[in-house]
Amino acid sequence: MNKERIIGRYEGEKGGPLLVVLGGMHGNEPAGIKAIDLMCKMLEVEPITNPSFHFKGTFMGLIGNLQAVKANKRFIKKDLNRQWEVDNVNRVMNADISSLKAEDLEMREILDVLHQEIKEHDVKKLVVLDLHTTSSFGGIFTIPSSDPESLRIALELHAPVVQDMLEGIHGTTLHYFITENMGVDTVGVTFESGQHNEELSVNRAIAAITNCMRSISMVEADHVENRHDTILIEYSKDLPKVTRMISRYGVTEEDRFRMLNGYENFQAVKKGELLAEDKKGKIYASDDALILMPLYQEQGEDGFFLIQKIEGF
Repeated sequence: MNKERIIGRYEGEKGGPLLVVLGGMHGNEPAGIKAIDLMCKMLEVEPITNPSFHFKGTFMGLIGNLQAVKANKRFIKKDLNRQWEVDNVNRVMNADISSLKAEDLEMREILDVLHQEIKEHDVKKLVVLDLHTTSSFGGIFTIPSSDPESLRIALELHAPVVQDMLEGIHGTTLHYFITENMGVDTVGVTFESGQHNEELSVNRAIAAITNCMRSISMVEADHVENRHDTILIEYSKDLPKVTRMISRYGVTEEDRFRMLNGYENFQAVKKGELLAEDKKGKIYASDDALILMPLYQEQGEDGFFLIQKIEGF
């Protein structure tokens, strides 16, 4: 086991969940790793500065794609956050670990850590918070799975929620980290904290981790400083609370996809608006919508997503 993968671990009182926070699932997204490292330091200090502090359960921070982080690339051979399909995971877990390379090895090591933790500490509840950033600027957002508890946690992070994302992509951590696959009660949530290299992306990720811990009762609500809510609410104040994905524009390296400059997360676009170009020609918006994650980096399988606001939230 590569010990560099474990950013930190903090164990509190028995009876709480295991919260696993993943950073660097894509190697060019450093904010999540920095946020986890700072959170580990904060947890160690908190009982000293606040004697009434109670922490229930275990916090563990992991680096997702360690090799890609070292190379400052989204991935080495393939996008690790598109490999979490059951058949592929089974192939990796049944292989001789010495034969595994690149993202296959990354997946195996992550799962070995989690299975060992679950077995040794008799974990009854697993919560996975996957931290990401985007190549474009603009709003932060949370992606829940189809699990109602995932949606509840996402809403309590005080950032816009984007539903139905899992219908447009495959093999993400949210697809795999479910009760059926992990053998214990499991729920996953993804949080996008801003642009890759934006300093505030780290602060927002820390706030999301803190609010997640409160949401799953690892920490008491009155021990969570208001500033964590304020950071997320302030950055989300002009954004829709809940949206749904209506389309995804998938790309390959051979497409020579190029997003037009200037688009940001949650920017409104009109049906027929020119958004991008590839080797086949011009690419237009299919609907009146908001754009999400326009691609401004070399590696990636998603050119952009289109989302629409859900009324009633």
